[in-house]
Amino acid sequence: MTAKHVLDDSRKFIPVNFCILTMSDSRTLETDKSGDYLSSIIQESGHKLVERKIVPDNLAMISELLKSWIERKNVDVILGTGGTGVTGRDVSPEAFEDHYEKSIPGFGELFRMLSYDLIGTSTIQSRASGGVSNGTYLFALPGSPGACRDAWEKILKHQLDNRTRPCNLVELLPRLQEN
Repeated sequence: MTAKHVLDDSRKFIPVNFCILTMSDSRTLETDKSGDYLSSIIQESGHKLVERKIVPDNLAMISELLKSWIERKNVDVILGTGGTGVTGRDVSPEAFEDHYEKSIPGFGELFRMLSYDLIGTSTIQSRASGGVSNGTYLFALPGSPGACRDAWEKILKHQLDNRTRPCNLVELLPRLQEN
């Protein structure tokens, strides 16, 4: 499959402000490979890391942190990693979706389509999702470093770069709160 996007180098790059949230009962800053990857790749890409946190797989705690980040004017994107499976402790999609004013169903659909080529039917166990709240993009990614890398390399790095043509999510940021 050939990518259907083009990078327009005549446009000036606009950095985006990110928060990274790892949702896990077992990860620490020393063992959080997915959070490390996301933190480093967004900065290497020219974006700004505003904050990074690890919280347990607890719906109320995740929701409280999301709410505080969504209310901040200096946060454009929240990337969450972990807790997107189907076990009893996997509550990330519920926490994220509770905050969505608008969902971006194409993100989860595309993520699973791309994952199918790598992990086959196991991709149905991922409940990766995306949405918008208070002018902030939210994406709930699986907890594996490979899944985070796939989401970034194949989807997010393009959609969160204002130079991507024919369109991208960055150019919509100023209009997300229109009525």
